[in-house]
Amino acid sequence: MSEDDGWRGSVALVLASSTGGIGQHVASLARGLRAAGCEVLVCGPAATDELFGFTAGGATFVPVEIPANPGAQDAGAVRQLKAALASRPIDVVHAHGLRAGFVAGLARPGVPLIVTWHNAVLAKGLRGQASALVERIVARNATLTLGASDDLVDRARAVGARNVRLGAVAAPTLKPAKRSRAAVRAEFRLKADTPLILTVGRLHPQKRYDLLVDAAARWRDLDPAPVVVVAGSGPSYMSLAQRSSERHAPFYLLGHRKDVPDLLAGADLAVVTSDWEARQLFTQEALTAGVPLIATAVGGVPGLVDDAAVLIPPGDLEALDTAVREMLADPAMRADYRERGLLQAATWPTEADTVANVRAEYAEVTAHG
Repeated sequence: MSEDDGWRGSVALVLASSTGGIGQHVASLARGLRAAGCEVLVCGPAATDELFGFTAGGATFVPVEIPANPGAQDAGAVRQLKAALASRPIDVVHAHGLRAGFVAGLARPGVPLIVTWHNAVLAKGLRGQASALVERIVARNATLTLGASDDLVDRARAVGARNVRLGAVAAPTLKPAKRSRAAVRAEFRLKADTPLILTVGRLHPQKRYDLLVDAAARWRDLDPAPVVVVAGSGPSYMSLAQRSSERHAPFYLLGHRKDVPDLLAGADLAVVTSDWEARQLFTQEALTAGVPLIATAVGGVPGLVDDAAVLIPPGDLEALDTAVREMLADPAMRADYRERGLLQAATWPTEADTVANVRAEYAEVTAHG
């Protein structure tokens, strides 16, 4: 489908609280859809517009406070979303994530509802049971369900989604670094031969940065000992800072950063330690930048990277320790994975491809709505 004959209707993009990949994906879609001549309304917490610049990108933004966790405030979010959708003509509603999909379904928009599943439910016990109920409600309310990875597609189908398929989530185009490798490393006061290990993501238990702290403490016996930096914010900040201090680990929390391309330019190695990911943004950024990557073989990661990264089991400190030691000790191995990463990144769908795909999906659901 070309832009000349593609869908050009009005879409409402809905998201809940986000500080990372979902918000960046919605911002990418909003920009691309606007450029294609679509009318775009974005509904989400006010903080997401400040962080991802929906209004600055030309979309209409209406604040709808959908928090990360369910609660009594959901009733208010449903009312806000209903009012936003009633304020202008909307042809299709596209919600991102289970929380946004749940609120959008309760708002009963009266037009086709697409929900993209970005994350798996990892909670256990009563919380896990409640989340499974939300999954079923979201799956059955959606006209079309898109999964960011194959396992999410399988899960949505298992809980009752009628029309479900894979929906690739392209990483936003990585901007060129503004600083040199030497300048980035000078920020952290690194000697020329000190390895810099980088990861980027929300500070959340799912990311298993606790393992990375423990591994960093082990790596103090290397000469020179690598320095590990984490760019991101989130609820695990205090616990990670305490753990790092107790273990005397060369592990530093940078907070939210807008200079990830610069950090990648200064890094020798990228690491992802998550218990689960779909098409994780930093995984894509690392390979695109040609930084050798070690990642856990979870969710959509193996299909995303193929043989372009070293894959290790989740939650395995010994495997993480060994993989990093081997990579740091072998310049030829790092060079090989650098080239593999660049080749693999070239096979991924672009932002333009993703926008074209969703426009085709909007055309499909509105034609049969």
